[in-house]
Amino acid sequence: MPRAKKQKTSPDMQNGDSTHPWADLPAALSEALDKANKVAEDDGQLKAFTTSNAIDAPATFGIKSSGAPNAVLVTVSNGKADIKTGSTDEALFTLSALPEQWQEFMKQTPVAPYQSYWGMFGMNIKQAGIEVQGDQNAFAHWTHVWRRILEILHDAYAGPTPEDDQPEPDEDHIVGRYTYITSPVWGKCKVFYEQAGEGEQEIVFLHTAGSDARQYHGVLNDERMRQKCRMNAFDLPAHGRSFPYEGYWPGMHTNTEDSYVGCITALIKKLNLNKPIVCGASMAGQICLAVAARAEEVGAGGTIPLQGSDYLNMERQWYDRSPYVNQALFNPEWIYGMMSPTAPLKNRQLIWHLYSAQAYGIFHGDLDFYFGGWDGRERMKGIDTGKCPVYMLTGEYDWSNTPAMSQATCDKIPGGKHQAMKGLGHFPATENPKVFVGYLLEAIDHIQKTRT
Repeated sequence: MPRAKKQKTSPDMQNGDSTHPWADLPAALSEALDKANKVAEDDGQLKAFTTSNAIDAPATFGIKSSGAPNAVLVTVSNGKADIKTGSTDEALFTLSALPEQWQEFMKQTPVAPYQSYWGMFGMNIKQAGIEVQGDQNAFAHWTHVWRRILEILHDAYAGPTPEDDQPEPDEDHIVGRYTYITSPVWGKCKVFYEQAGEGEQEIVFLHTAGSDARQYHGVLNDERMRQKCRMNAFDLPAHGRSFPYEGYWPGMHTNTEDSYVGCITALIKKLNLNKPIVCGASMAGQICLAVAARAEEVGAGGTIPLQGSDYLNMERQWYDRSPYVNQALFNPEWIYGMMSPTAPLKNRQLIWHLYSAQAYGIFHGDLDFYFGGWDGRERMKGIDTGKCPVYMLTGEYDWSNTPAMSQATCDKIPGGKHQAMKGLGHFPATENPKVFVGYLLEAIDHIQKTRT
């Protein structure tokens, strides 16, 4: 997993407070363990993750508080996972955290970043006390199982986190088709795009790294957005339903500012859009900042960067492009915990599905741009928000690009605006479209009122 350099920690922080109520994790969870074991016997998700004749020998991992000798042990075999207590000597790897961190994780509705172990572990913000002990490859190999076990333990102890309601539509208003565009870097490609809405404001939606535009179906079908905007969303070349680009070799994809901006520019011209707003999250949030800096070239009339900042620099990991780890399991698991725990489960599962469905190496290649490939630190001050207003939005549960990081970037943009979004995470348009559209409409109104 991408990491920043570890913070220095005192021996007490590394070992945990032995007097804390959660210093002995099995003891703190004692009343929940039997219930968790019974749930695990019939849990549909866990059975889907563990039922395979390829699991020909049991594998055990541990979960414990830092410095404690006792652990919750989970033994995975074909079709099941048994939960017990014991010593980590039996474990291939152990998820360790400070007692106070487990206490936060086990609250019914955790605050960021305690909604997932990945969030606790940190990325650009490395928390003291978190450590994966033992076989790191096994940790990556079984990420889907230990994530589900932690969810079962959480729910057995605190009860399920309440989810937001979501209306279930009976009609879809999206029309999709293919067209050809030529990028100055990737060359010619047959790309898939979708459109919806009858409003006057044109807007282009960009998907996150390693995914596709299905992330925006909830937004494209939202009646408020259909009345306000004419919406366009497309899959980048070699992503989702788009075809590979010229010179593409499976597993060797990479993304750069010029290739990405070139695709956006080509699509705007091909669809004959007139100064559209460009909106995207994560990697696409960063490219929205690049689009604002190159607005005349692109033909953009405003940007709404979601989960964006002017620079991220972290140590890279290769589990998302490894011959020893299944990317169809690892990639969706790594990003799953970036979402709000209150988002409807159906939407979180959609994100998991989209990240499991992409081609080998696509996610890793996109992260070439997201982690260090994009550096706009000296360019934000040059954005002309009179011609291309910038309104940044950041979900509070995102531990990859936090609201504080987006605000620090926004502070450099003359006339830029930023708002943190309550109850949303790294994929706001997919997690909870009903809530996200409220923020989005505010941003669109601001751009329309301030654009000269």
